Amino acid sequence: MSTLHHFDVLIIGTGSAGLMSALQLSDDLSIALIAKDKILEGSSYYAQGGISAVLDNQDNFESHIADTLSTGVDLGNETAVRFMVEQAPSAIESLEQAGVVFTQQQGQYHLTTEGGHSNRRVAHVADKTGQSIQINLLDSAKSKKNITLFENFIAIDLLTQNQHCYGAYILNKSNNEIESFIAHKTIIATGGASKAYLYTSNPDTSTGDGIAMAYRGGCHITNMEFTQFHPTCLYHPHAKSFLISEALRGEGAKLILPTGAAFMHKYDERGELAPRDIVARAIDSEMKTHGFDCVYLDISFKDKDWIESHFPTINNKCASFGIDISQDPIPVVPAAHYTCGGIQTDINAHSNINNLYAIGEVAHVGVHGANRMASNSLLECIVFAKACANHINQQTLTSQHLVFDDWDASRVSLSKEKVMVTHLWDEVRRIMWNFVGIVRSNKRLHSAQMRLAQIQNEVDEYYRLYLISSDLIELRNLVTTAQLIVKSAILRKESRGLHYNEDYPQTSNVAKDTIIVT
Repeated sequence: MSTLHHFDVLIIGTGSAGLMSALQLSDDLSIALIAKDKILEGSSYYAQGGISAVLDNQDNFESHIADTLSTGVDLGNETAVRFMVEQAPSAIESLEQAGVVFTQQQGQYHLTTEGGHSNRRVAHVADKTGQSIQINLLDSAKSKKNITLFENFIAIDLLTQNQHCYGAYILNKSNNEIESFIAHKTIIATGGASKAYLYTSNPDTSTGDGIAMAYRGGCHITNMEFTQFHPTCLYHPHAKSFLISEALRGEGAKLILPTGAAFMHKYDERGELAPRDIVARAIDSEMKTHGFDCVYLDISFKDKDWIESHFPTINNKCASFGIDISQDPIPVVPAAHYTCGGIQTDINAHSNINNLYAIGEVAHVGVHGANRMASNSLLECIVFAKACANHINQQTLTSQHLVFDDWDASRVSLSKEKVMVTHLWDEVRRIMWNFVGIVRSNKRLHSAQMRLAQIQNEVDEYYRLYLISSDLIELRNLVTTAQLIVKSAILRKESRGLHYNEDYPQTSNVAKDTIIVT
């Protein structure tokens, strides 16, 4: 008999959204926090830039709302955007209560500006904001007796019955045993799916697990065609797509060709501070037109001491590869960075499946539209984690739990063909990069769709015959999520924001969501 756990709330994911929701839930609730890897290993930890909020008397909510909707190319949900923006100062306060100390200048928040913002409104902790948030939220979570942390546990599938969710089957990676977590409420906070692409700024954990599980469980999935490619990831064979924060461009850094020529003025009057979709396509175009391996980001006009104080992480990482950014430009390329679509939720983070919530990058509440504005991601995590917890706190939970069967592994065997998992993992990511990247076409999308369907059949067969493993779980989810991205891209007969199709280059007068129902 496998191990059985009972909790009031099961939270799958320990990024900023998962941790904040746990902290905001009532102390009277028993909470399980599930981390598929080390607890701090996730996209939140690596977020450099900051968190956007109206914190200056020269700024206002209406401006932040307008900037967000404009960057999202009119596809954002104005009600959700307004809620997020108006709750932003409170989100900053909640983080400070958890111990986060934002960078100050003369007793005020030191605010930066990034692409799409018309004012300085990005609060930050030097250039390691995500790291500071994660460490402080985790310390707070560890101090609470009603929260139990499970490290190196990866969710397999949700436990659902009659459009209700009651927890999940979860693999304990330390002993390869599958355990049942039964809960009155389940929160998915597993992050995005950028690992579906060959080149990404994301850690290895971003395999679309939550989106794939939710889809199999009956959730509506919205706008998966909008994958954001961050324009500036460090181009170096050993850098593993290290992100060069947009905050550098906010401080005046210029994008240049290997010849030294600037080029962003040819694509948008906002230059380097245009939204990420425009900047990424501009870089992609210049690289393909001229055959360059990369372009360069130049902030060498700034004083060395200023660079070291404002961007210590980036400065040190580049220095480790022999690049002195106070003297030389930084080689950069675009890489898959953020999933703007996801599990459809309402403003309380509730999905169409009863008792099932989704928060953070895994969710689609409608705040990003066709393109996420810089530094709205951490904001979304905190605001909707609080809204989710508040919604659950207002409910009365029963003391009884449903009974589910143990996971049945009696008819499967140990695989001797693990090379198949490795091969298919690599093939999926190459298909997505080559056929479903920054610039798309009908032919490339349909080619990707056909091959991914074949891979799905191969993975399903492997899943049916052999004992489950962490790698197999991730591959299964990666294939499902990749197919959702492709299907959504094919359904959108226009170009909008992050989705650019050469066969439909125009933007429709009517902005509509792409919703996929199981």
